[in-house]
Amino acid sequence: MNTIIEQSFSVPFKYQVCFSEDIFSVGNKIFVDLLAKGRNAKVLFVVDNGVAEAHPQLIAQLKAYANAHSESFSIPCEPIIVIGGEASKNDEAIYKKIVEATHLYGIDRHSYIAVIGGGAVIDMAGFAAAISHRGIRLIRIPTTVLSQNDSAVGVKNSANLFGKKNYLGTFTPPYAVLNDFNFLKTLDDRDWRSGISEAIKVALIKDLSFFTWIEDQSSALAKREMAPMQELIIRCAQMHLDHISGKDPFEFGSSRPLDFGHWAAHKLEHLSDFRIRHGEAVAIGIALDSTYSYLKGWITEADLLRIITVFKTLGFELFAPELGGENLIKGLQEFQEHLGGQLTIMLLKALGKGEEVHEMDHELIHQSIELLKSFNQKEDLVNS
Repeated sequence: MNTIIEQSFSVPFKYQVCFSEDIFSVGNKIFVDLLAKGRNAKVLFVVDNGVAEAHPQLIAQLKAYANAHSESFSIPCEPIIVIGGEASKNDEAIYKKIVEATHLYGIDRHSYIAVIGGGAVIDMAGFAAAISHRGIRLIRIPTTVLSQNDSAVGVKNSANLFGKKNYLGTFTPPYAVLNDFNFLKTLDDRDWRSGISEAIKVALIKDLSFFTWIEDQSSALAKREMAPMQELIIRCAQMHLDHISGKDPFEFGSSRPLDFGHWAAHKLEHLSDFRIRHGEAVAIGIALDSTYSYLKGWITEADLLRIITVFKTLGFELFAPELGGENLIKGLQEFQEHLGGQLTIMLLKALGKGEEVHEMDHELIHQSIELLKSFNQKEDLVNS
């Protein structure tokens, strides 16, 4: 006898992505207003060491803010300072330290973990929050362009294992995302530009008008003008949120349009021992797959030159020695394993329109690498 009982239910997810400045000045209530009313909650703060060093007054500000709003929340222990960048995801001892703190200080499902830092630290702390008590409410406070416009607004949390990016992880929506534009002022030039690659990514596959706007604003963005950067972040975040709210937010299928350029990017990060930062690797990956799309006959040479010129105007390098040989090609297999199914790669059918393919011609990839290398060496693509 076979008996089958089928269960079906849906759970709505809702969270706010907020934009502000000086969020921990005592008079700014945007943080405290996010917390559940009528309960004095514990908030465990996790802080990226790069942010702590760039903002030496931050820890004192957190304590003063908590004292001023003691009717709403308290800080049960010193903020946990963790190493920034991908290193935070490579050492399991770091996320376990956060898990241990939830045990030592009674951080339960009615408490909060608030993580302040770049995308990698937010990924890692989110993973720790998701596996503690089967999910502690997470407030993300991203401090880089890339995390404010892309990684922190989504539902992914992760740590690295076995030399593979994001091997451990969960799909767990945050309680809230709070962007403070003032954190961007202390970024170095590399981190300022890195996040712009994710905006170019989503524009190229979804919205030609947004790509054209980035193209028009590329010189201003390269000069670190804040107004266009704020607009870019808000627009890009909205597009990512619109995509996440679509038909496959937890990526049960193999289609991942927002990973345009990422199969190569993930491999480049590892091959360079993370000398190449994520946003920089994404820029190279987008340029590579755009070049492949051109050689495949899908976009014109003029289209390709527009893409390459925008990246170069922003100051990106579009070639790295790690692109050579067969090591990069192995990234295709690893990307398929990460998808857990059919290989699915996003290419460009036209500017503003992505098209998925399920196989890549290895010889055409090598030709794309050589052409990309020549583009990277040219100072003036338009007149060359």
